[in-house]
Amino acid sequence: MGALLRVTGLRKAYKTPAEDLVVLDGIDLELPGGSSLAVTGPSGSGKSTLLHILGTLDKPTSGSVELDGQNPFGLEDRELASFRNKRIGFVFQDHHLLPQLTALENVLVPALVGAGVTPEAESWGRTLLERVGLDQRFDHFPAELSGGERQRVAIARALLNRPRLLLCDEPTGNLDAHSARAVRDLFLELHREQQNVLVVVTHSEELANAFERRLALRGGSRGGV
Repeated sequence: MGALLRVTGLRKAYKTPAEDLVVLDGIDLELPGGSSLAVTGPSGSGKSTLLHILGTLDKPTSGSVELDGQNPFGLEDRELASFRNKRIGFVFQDHHLLPQLTALENVLVPALVGAGVTPEAESWGRTLLERVGLDQRFDHFPAELSGGERQRVAIARALLNRPRLLLCDEPTGNLDAHSARAVRDLFLELHREQQNVLVVVTHSEELANAFERRLALRGGSRGGV
């Protein structure tokens, strides 16, 4: 099976008055569909920077990223935004739900970027909320939901466009142990069903151990898989 996500010689450096600050240096990855990767390492090792580049929220200094054989950084800004919306899903430590929207409306936000909220998109959004155990919470606002419930809404939102790449940045970091395990099991289950590539950044050994592969970063370099 060919790689769905391929990263070659990835480097990220920021210019400072004294010298270039190298955040990532020589990262190589090949991940086929259905594979999962946990990225670990101490604070400042480049974990979130790597995730932001994979998600096209930041650009590498050098090296390449290909998703489904396409280099997103060769696209114009509008095309890149469309690529990101259709192909990549994000789950962050903070759910980033819009407080003025209901759970269902929050899940449907990614559909607004494309063709709009079609009957098919709304039906799929409802199905996703049912799958994450929130079929009784369609019309509830974020303030009316628990932390674990809000994170489950965020997972459903990330999966609305059936992304090829699902990126999670400390997705259980703000949850209690019970909710963290439930959220972990949920997105691993949905990932296996959709056969996308799942990459998670985490400090949690328990969460990292649930993934097929691990990439340990040490000062921006690959410490081991």
